[in-house]
Amino acid sequence: MDADVDQVFKALADPGRRFLLDRLHAQNGQTLGQLCENLDMSRQAVTKHLNLLEQAGLVVTVRQGREKLHYLNPVPIHEIADRWINKYERGRLRILAELKKTLEGNHE
Repeated sequence: MDADVDQVFKALADPGRRFLLDRLHAQNGQTLGQLCENLDMSRQAVTKHLNLLEQAGLVVTVRQGREKLHYLNPVPIHEIADRWINKYERGRLRILAELKKTLEGNHE
């Protein structure tokens, strides 16, 4: 699993790849041509980024006739959030809840 997480972090480390994920989030199921529109990246660079995103499991492709559609897969990001963010939030939220109780107790 750590190798999978490493691939996701590596894929997310590049701003160009994050931008492509944002574009898929805004409109899922785009072709390579659609993703390349209005970009300062070559078609070859976009293809390379999409391949890395696909290897990390962040993008899934589906063939539809002669077209290859790209879809965002948010599951790996959710898994990172659960493992690396949410567990740290629980402690902070518990402390805030205890502080609130203490402050409310002082007003009575």
